Amino acid sequence: MEFELHREAAVFTRLHDEWNALVERCATQVLFLRAEYQAAWWSERGGGEWPQAELAVVTARDEAGALVGIAPLFRAANREGRPALLLVGSIEISDYLDFIVARQHAAEFCTGLLARLTAADAPEWEVLDLYNLPAASPTRAALAQAAAQRGWSASEQLLQPVPVIHLPGDWDTYLTTMVEKKERQEIRRKLRRAEGGDDKVTWYMVTGHSGQDRGRVLAEEAEAFIEMMGHNPEKAAFLTPAMRAQMRAVTLAMGRAGWLRLAFLEVNGERAAAYLMFDYANRLWIYNSAIDPRFNALSPGWVLLGYLLAWAIEHQRAAFDFLRGDEDYKFRFGAVAEKIYRLQIARALPLEALGGEAACMMNEFEADFFPPPVR
Repeated sequence: MEFELHREAAVFTRLHDEWNALVERCATQVLFLRAEYQAAWWSERGGGEWPQAELAVVTARDEAGALVGIAPLFRAANREGRPALLLVGSIEISDYLDFIVARQHAAEFCTGLLARLTAADAPEWEVLDLYNLPAASPTRAALAQAAAQRGWSASEQLLQPVPVIHLPGDWDTYLTTMVEKKERQEIRRKLRRAEGGDDKVTWYMVTGHSGQDRGRVLAEEAEAFIEMMGHNPEKAAFLTPAMRAQMRAVTLAMGRAGWLRLAFLEVNGERAAAYLMFDYANRLWIYNSAIDPRFNALSPGWVLLGYLLAWAIEHQRAAFDFLRGDEDYKFRFGAVAEKIYRLQIARALPLEALGGEAACMMNEFEADFFPPPVR
């Protein structure tokens, strides 16, 4: 493999088609790795999460010149203050991340990548700090093994659960086999109340756009969703000006690409609840939600969630992915927790480069051995 380091954001557009074609062949096929999402994330640095960041994307090509691997990295001080290389998308708003490489090329790619990252023109770093790796990612074992060959240390940490509902073929089967009796009754009761009460309850879904008019509508709907998020005090604090710009960038980018699903529940013509989702790789990804507390008596979040699950089943989606977080309602709807990890590779720097105290700390750092993921 021939490796190349890219430091300019133009890499996302220059390699757009090749990049996305490789995502569709790689072991971790998630929307957060697509070029348009990565470009949108980088444009706002994760909503201001990494104001001091330097892009360091590494690509690999085979002998025929075909793109076979991408390490979408950037350099910044990590949460512990160490000079680190992290995945574009880290940490808070991209729920699955990884290297972009087919499983059969993972070992060779990881070995070559570490060699490229020690070259004279590579950014200075002490730790390769990879968040949100899925349990089945080949990167976990391949990168740890490549590090061990260099005498470097690897450690792994289990992060937040990722609740997922693997959907059956019909709504009744979902309710009777995947939801506990008490919750099944509650879901049905809330749906009946919404549909049979005095209030007019409807819902609609906004998708991608083409043309100026539909683009304007999408921008307006995206802004309405962001404003509705602000009704929740925690989300209002989250929505800094930089994060609002980030949410707009991601929503519009996913709309242009055709992966967006922005659903609103209306009560008597007023928006009461909303879900921002992505529809990709036969899976519905539930990215964020918003509820107007004026309508809490109707449980609008539960009602809209029920409608969305029914829609996903009707349209034969394989899974309903709530993404990171252990909120109770996700499991009440029948989700099962899947796993994501943080993998750290500590580079063995020359002791004179580290200084006395840091050198002692590095000598004491030992690898946490872990079994390879279940295939």
